[in-house]
Amino acid sequence: MKKFINSVDGVLAESLDGFATAHADLVALGPERKFVRRRELSPRKVALVSGGGSGHEPLHAGFVGYGMLDAACPGQVFTSPTPDQIVEAAQAVVGDAGVLFIVKNYAGDRMNFEMAAEIAEGRMATIVTDDDVAVESSTHSIGRRGVAGTLIVEKIVGAAAEKGADLEGCVALGERVNARTRSMGVALTSCTVPAAGTPTFALGEDEMEMGVGIHGEPGRRRVKLERADVIADEMTTAIAQDLDARDGAEALLLVNGFGGTPTIELYLMYNAARRMLEKRGLRIARSLVGSFVTSLDMAGCSLTVSLLDTETTALWDHPVRTAALKW
Repeated sequence: MKKFINSVDGVLAESLDGFATAHADLVALGPERKFVRRRELSPRKVALVSGGGSGHEPLHAGFVGYGMLDAACPGQVFTSPTPDQIVEAAQAVVGDAGVLFIVKNYAGDRMNFEMAAEIAEGRMATIVTDDDVAVESSTHSIGRRGVAGTLIVEKIVGAAAEKGADLEGCVALGERVNARTRSMGVALTSCTVPAAGTPTFALGEDEMEMGVGIHGEPGRRRVKLERADVIADEMTTAIAQDLDARDGAEALLLVNGFGGTPTIELYLMYNAARRMLEKRGLRIARSLVGSFVTSLDMAGCSLTVSLLDTETTALWDHPVRTAALKW
């Protein structure tokens, strides 16, 4: 295993220290590194709190800032944050408008955020993201997994909260965006968890895992490596069929790298996916390409399509200032 580390046990702590100092104008680190919060809080707005296992950077800490999250709780690599982390994060950012938890559909995340919601003081609500069409369930979740579509929910709901939407309105909006968002991933290599020191799974030089999860969970099937157009066609077919959108519907296309994929390949996949979605009658009105919801050093990518309307397009376009997204 070749990685830039000092010790396996110190990876997360040292990374958080680096993140907080590099972006000190935007974020502050909570006590004992339990959470990352916005440097400048806005106590009158609904506070958005998310989190999950580390190893998916920049999710979630990279999306803390104006227009998105108010706090994020990083667990150990691929391990859910603990309830006390989540409670302390919520208490650090809560105002009169309440706190909204945005939680990916994994058993540990849901359980710990539910426990935190019962303990924390103040008005609380929860949105669960479950955009992955690859499988109905996995070793980590009941039902569909929450993957890169979580970013879209955080961005759109974050903008609404910034503009003054109340807690009930943020919940309704987040549930609507989640229901209109679908994703699917493909892996060309495994990832290597530092504590394990070896790849999570083995893929032959001519194999790929179609429908892989962001923790390396099995996908739909393992198949021989194909041309990019063939890969994009299978992924967009699965997504489009599940969305069942009307002809001419406007959509956001997110091509997300898993951590080990060069940007040149991500744009190539974007080109392929866009062409195929447009042939299916979708109009790609907004786009985002890059590595935002990663799986350590995995080579591969995911495609996410989110149907837009006038309101959600305007909220997507709303200014944002975070470490990972700024416009």
